[in-house]
Amino acid sequence: MQPGEGAINPKVGGPGTRQDPADWLELRRMVRFGDTDAAGVMQFHQLLRWCHEAWEESLERFGIAAAEIFPTPAATPARALPVVHCDADYRRPLVCGAPLQIRLEPQRLEASSFEVAYRFTSEGREVARARLRHVAIDPTVRQRQALPDVVERWLAASAPAASSASAAPVEPATPPAE
Repeated sequence: MQPGEGAINPKVGGPGTRQDPADWLELRRMVRFGDTDAAGVMQFHQLLRWCHEAWEESLERFGIAAAEIFPTPAATPARALPVVHCDADYRRPLVCGAPLQIRLEPQRLEASSFEVAYRFTSEGREVARARLRHVAIDPTVRQRQALPDVVERWLAASAPAASSASAAPVEPATPPAE
């Protein structure tokens, strides 16, 4: 079996158990003191770091080893997946100790690119949204390449039809009271 094939993760449900896409698309974390600024709220750049970390964790939970995607001292994958676009919208302030739920919504764009939309909620309320777009390239010549097979499998298994049943309702964002 190829890595990531069939969305098998031996840590969840035992070997040979097919996972629900929510297992790798719905993640949790806590806002830590180091994530905040002098005013005690999440520093703006942390959101994009959380996005990338959530993507890495999602791949791992799906069954794709980090070394298949990211370079290590021992090996460099045949394709790099640099971020070529990012954007973020901040809806509510986040403070130290706030619980976060992160929902990933990956989408294949072309044979060589995909993007992941991220929805951040805390206590049932949307607090932020973000998006990262990746392009597959040959790291040596910096030319576009087809997405790696393991990423294609992750994208296919993560398609909305595969995960729509697990999406939980979220209270719409409203501007904070002044």
